[in-house]
Amino acid sequence: MKNGHAWRRSLKIAYHNKLIVEEANRRYHCAWLFLTLTVRNVEGGELRQTISDMMKGFNRLTKYKRFDAAVLGYFRALEITKNHEEHTYHPHFHVLLPVKKSYFTGKLYISQKDWTSLWKKAMKLDYTPIVHIQRVKGKTKIDAEQIESEVREAIEEQKAVLEISKYPVKDTDLVRGNKVTEDNLDTVYYLDDALSARRLIGYGGILKEIHKEMNLGDAEDGDLVKIEEEDDEVANAAFEVMAYWHPGIKNYIIK
Repeated sequence: MKNGHAWRRSLKIAYHNKLIVEEANRRYHCAWLFLTLTVRNVEGGELRQTISDMMKGFNRLTKYKRFDAAVLGYFRALEITKNHEEHTYHPHFHVLLPVKKSYFTGKLYISQKDWTSLWKKAMKLDYTPIVHIQRVKGKTKIDAEQIESEVREAIEEQKAVLEISKYPVKDTDLVRGNKVTEDNLDTVYYLDDALSARRLIGYGGILKEIHKEMNLGDAEDGDLVKIEEEDDEVANAAFEVMAYWHPGIKNYIIK
């Protein structure tokens, strides 16, 4: 069951980004990637520090020569899911990356293995994290749930089981049923602590410039504008996937 406010916010962020992608395509004729960066599940008490480490790690990643040479900018969203069975949390980044057209044919190309190595290095991890990378193609339908599924399957291989549902719910709606349980109170406590004063989304490079120029404002404000179907198939495909990204908490329903 989807919560109206969180769903609208996710849609509005995705719509803003659709407009930005269209403008970036007009100006720079770039190619696009979806990147998912994960770390192992953590206990509630470790969540705040882990998110801080991830923010620093992402900043390190963007400063690496290989990243800087190939990537023109980024949109980054922090999403957190909870494994109710193990009482652990799974913070991860969804990232949209515009890259140079020559990315796929020349020396700029970064393989999935190399993306994984770069993220491991940026995070200073002593294990190999799960990293998912996929090209955004207009005519090839990209399934947001498929990406989630592929990442989830890879994580399950590392014994970190995620439960999935299609729709995100609001940050504080973490109850199972309507009962106030110790588990729910812990969840609210840890998330409130971990997410206070955080920027759940961030822009860089050409996407930051275009976002600023277009004066799109805060996705929290106002109503969702009508989504125009332009003929930019890549932007439309990106929108379809980003509508499923939910900065903050994404609750996964346990059957």
